[in-house]
Parts: sequence; C-alpha cells; structure tokens
Amino acid sequence: MAQPSPAHYTRGAIEVWDFIRDQDLNYHLGNAIKYICRAGFKGDNTKTQDLKKAIHYLENELLHSSQPDDDGRTVPLSVYVDDWEGPKRRSESFDR
Repeated sequence: MAQPSPAHYTRGAIEVWDFIRDQDLNYHLGNAIKYICRAGFKGDNTKTQDLKKAIHYLENELLHSSQPDDDGRTVPLSVYVDDWEGPKRRSESFDR
C-alpha cells in the first residue's frame, strides 16, 4: 500500500509529482520543480539547501540539453545562456 505524500509536497491543489507528470517534465526539470515547491516547507533551515538543489538540476539540464542552431546542427543550450559558467559544484552531493 502506498504511503501518503509528505505535507511539503501536497501544499497546493495538486501534488508536485502530479504536476511534473502532467507537464511531461524530464528528470532534471522535474527535480528542479520538486525542490522549488518544497523550498522552506520541509523543515527548519531547508529553503537555501532546496534552492541550491533546484539550481543544481537546472544547471544539469542546461549542460545536457541541446537545440538545433540556424544550420540545423545540435548545439548545447548552455551556449545560448549569457555568462553561464556551468555547474560550479560538480562533486557536491545532496541528501536527496
């Protein structure tokens, strides 16, 4: 039997994972949304940590995503972001 979702994921009218599925978000974007939605609601002093986790997943999305350029070649999205330096803490691990 499934356990009920924690309160920090069920604050609104729709559960976070239902929203992620409804929007057909990939792993990186889904996790970014999850951490943004729960930022500051999981417990004491978690907002900053959750926002850093969201940034981590967004940076990974930029690093691993691509789109065609004007000539039809695939170019990483990170090329299109001004002043983006890539993930700053590649080895940083988070307690997910």
